[in-house]
Amino acid sequence: MLSEERKRMILDLLQRDGKVSVIPLSRELSVSAETIRRDLDVLEKEGKLHRVYGGATNVRIQGDEPPYIQRQSQFAQEKAQIGRKAAGLIEDGDHVVIDVGTTTLEMARAIQGKKRLTVLTNSFPVASYLMESLKQERFTGRVILLGGELNPQQLSISGELCQQMMKQFRVDKAFISVGGVSLEEGITDYDVHEALMSRMFADAAREAIVLADHSKIGVNTFIRIFPLEAVGTIISDAACPKEWTRHLKKNGVVWIKA
Repeated sequence: MLSEERKRMILDLLQRDGKVSVIPLSRELSVSAETIRRDLDVLEKEGKLHRVYGGATNVRIQGDEPPYIQRQSQFAQEKAQIGRKAAGLIEDGDHVVIDVGTTTLEMARAIQGKKRLTVLTNSFPVASYLMESLKQERFTGRVILLGGELNPQQLSISGELCQQMMKQFRVDKAFISVGGVSLEEGITDYDVHEALMSRMFADAAREAIVLADHSKIGVNTFIRIFPLEAVGTIISDAACPKEWTRHLKKNGVVWIKA
């Protein structure tokens, strides 16, 4: 079993039980206790868990989000896969809103051949890329950049002006980038202003589509955007945790593995 697979399984067990122990994990995953300790150390450095004697416990709240530029190099292949899958859900004539995030930028890069699209966004990188795509005739339609206060660390726009502008629109689909997805807390993010914008995007849409690579699954961050029940579709490079399946099916949430 590869290291990344082991770490995903460890996080799944941690999400289910709230704590894990080295010896039972080594038996279940058929590796040495030392290998499990190394995996736990790596996951702690990534902020995914808290190391305790003999194992680890769940980290309830994760801290500040790294700057946008730094995050672009993290899980780049996985984000590209998610982005392509998300872009495939767009239909000709759709009105969509695309959230701030490195995964949503990959989605913007994957929009090809669509006709008569209207795209709203509060992301400078997404707007810039889509403007170039329009010039190159990769798709047809229009792009609306929402106005407001600039966050230079995250290359985003938010605040009261942005909220007032967004109140004027209704869209078919909202593509939401998130800080965490968990069964207990639902969809969460790091920044209050960006989370409020994400919530407005979902409220304005017929369907909210969440984009989340495996590092976001089972994670809780600072502010709640909306519960899992409010999501239409989740797109991830990870498979849906088994213990989530019944809850998602009951509430009509579709999980797509990219």
